[in-house]
Amino acid sequence: MADRNTFRLMLLILGLVFAFLYIPISVLVGLSFNEGGLPTAWTGFSVKWYGSLLEDADILKAAGNTLIVAVSSTILATILGTLLAVGVEIRRRNGKWLETIIFAPMIIPDIVLAIALLSMFSLLNIKMGLHTITVSHVVFNLAFVCAVVRARLKSFDWSIVEASADLGASTMITLYRVVIPVLMPAIVAGGLLAFTLSVDEFIIAFFTAGAGRSSITLPMQIFAMIRFGVTPEINALATIVISVSVVALALSQRLNKGGLPGQ
Repeated sequence: MADRNTFRLMLLILGLVFAFLYIPISVLVGLSFNEGGLPTAWTGFSVKWYGSLLEDADILKAAGNTLIVAVSSTILATILGTLLAVGVEIRRRNGKWLETIIFAPMIIPDIVLAIALLSMFSLLNIKMGLHTITVSHVVFNLAFVCAVVRARLKSFDWSIVEASADLGASTMITLYRVVIPVLMPAIVAGGLLAFTLSVDEFIIAFFTAGAGRSSITLPMQIFAMIRFGVTPEINALATIVISVSVVALALSQRLNKGGLPGQ
C-alpha cells in the first residue's frame, strides 16, 4: 500500500511538472490559430496568421538568415566536433582536463560567452554579420556535438581500427571507411542537436550580429516584434520555431541511443 501511494504521489508530481512546462506552450500554439486579432481571446479557428507570415518580408528575410546560420554552423560544428571527440577519446590520459576545456561552453552562461565573442571580434576589428553569428554558433555547438559523439565512442570497438591498420589501411582511410560509418548515427544526432540549438539561439546571435537588419535571425525578429505586444502572428511564428526544434530534437534523441559522457 505504501509503495502504491508513493507511486501515485510521484505520478502527481510528474503531472504537475509537465503541466507547468507545457500548458503555456500549448496555449501559445492554440492561440496561433485564433481568428481574431486579440492574442488572448479566442474568437474562432483560422490559419490566416500562418499565411500572413509568408507576406512579411522581414520575417522571410529573418527565416532565410536563420537557415543560413543554422546549416553552416551545423556542418562546421559536426565536422569539428566529431574529429575532436575521436581525438579526445584517443588521448585518454589527459581526458579529464580535455573534457573540462571542451565542455566549458556548455556550462558558461550564454551572456558571458556572447560578451567574450563580441570582445574578440571587436579586438580583431572584424565587421560583424551573419559570418560572425555562424562562427559563434560553431563555438557554442561544438561541445554538444562532441558530447554526443563521445557517448557513442564509449561503446566503440577499437579492435576494428587495429584490424584495419593490420590490413594496410592508412589512418585517413580507416577514419573514413571504418570509424565514421560506425559513428554516423551519433554524428547525425549531434548535427540535429546543433541545428536545433542554432535555430533557437538568441543571446549570442544578438550580441554578434552587428548593426542593421541584414543579419537578423528569427529569434531576434520575434524579440523585435514582441516589444510592441503579443499578436497572433507572433504566436504563429513561435509555433513554427517550436515545431522545427521539436522535430529535430526528437530525431536527434532517436538516433542517439547513448547519452552524454559520464551518464
